[in-house]
Amino acid sequence: MNIFNYLYKKVISWSADLRARRYLFFLSFAESSFFPIPPDVMLIPMCLADKKKAWYYALITTLASVLGGVFGYFIGYFIFDLLELWLRDSNYWDSFQISKVWFKEWGLWAVLLAGISPIPYKIFTIAAGITGINLIGFILFSLLGRGARFFLIAAMISFFGERISLFLESYIERIGWSIVLLIVAFLMY
Repeated sequence: MNIFNYLYKKVISWSADLRARRYLFFLSFAESSFFPIPPDVMLIPMCLADKKKAWYYALITTLASVLGGVFGYFIGYFIFDLLELWLRDSNYWDSFQISKVWFKEWGLWAVLLAGISPIPYKIFTIAAGITGINLIGFILFSLLGRGARFFLIAAMISFFGERISLFLESYIERIGWSIVLLIVAFLMY
């Protein structure tokens, strides 16, 4: 079964579409506040398809992600009471509790770490609003963290594009199925 190879090639072909930048922007915005799929799944193939625009795509992803983060901040600041019950029942409650502790211990540095890492950034954006952390600092540290993550992807693809592309084409099925297994294991835990 070559499901992931097919999907990978499909996303590569979509990246040539003029609307791809809009989709990348929307996905990056949504992931930072409420959507579970990270923008990397679209950013990487788009950068591979047009390496000359990799930095531009990283900029779109960063700015949209930070704007989505501000939206998440406002969700936490203004309407957390309405979402708390849903959050308690979701798989994000433990991450949310950890984020509150991190904000108390490290303040804005927690935003930077969440922005760079695969930790669900959306949880930190909402928690930042709930704790009322400084909004300007939140935006600056989000720009640094998210920018570092997405520009690192652009840099790797710009410098190692062909090798990364060949690696992905060779191992996309194994990578895809491994991710599916990790998600299933996480959901069953």
